Amino acid sequence: QVQLLESGGGLVQPGDSLNLSCVTTGRTFSSYYMGWFRQAPGKEREFVAAISWGGGDTTYYTHSVKGRFTISRDNAKNTVYLQMNSLKPEDTAVYYCAAQVVPVEIHYADPGEYNVWGQGTQVVVSS
Repeated sequence: QVQLLESGGGLVQPGDSLNLSCVTTGRTFSSYYMGWFRQAPGKEREFVAAISWGGGDTTYYTHSVKGRFTISRDNAKNTVYLQMNSLKPEDTAVYYCAAQVVPVEIHYADPGEYNVWGQGTQVVVSS
């Protein structure tokens, strides 16, 4: 069974950077569609970024993080990253890594399209 383990969250000041990591236990990681979602207190889980499978590594971002966040993957390390720069207080949330482990095209922003989730890592941006 595939498992995801996020790390890299923490408490930072506005303008700082964090790099989140998500390590998977799957043996066919290169065929997984990977996504990052976040959930702030009292709000619904929202899409942040996604990266496709199959070597093309097409990336997608929600509008509010474009130009500040970068998703990438290292298939040799079974890891997907979320580099977050110029962090803002509104980025405060629990960040979740998600995977669709069946090699199909998905609606990347829909959390229902992912079938494996990590436990989340807390990011707090505050002065």
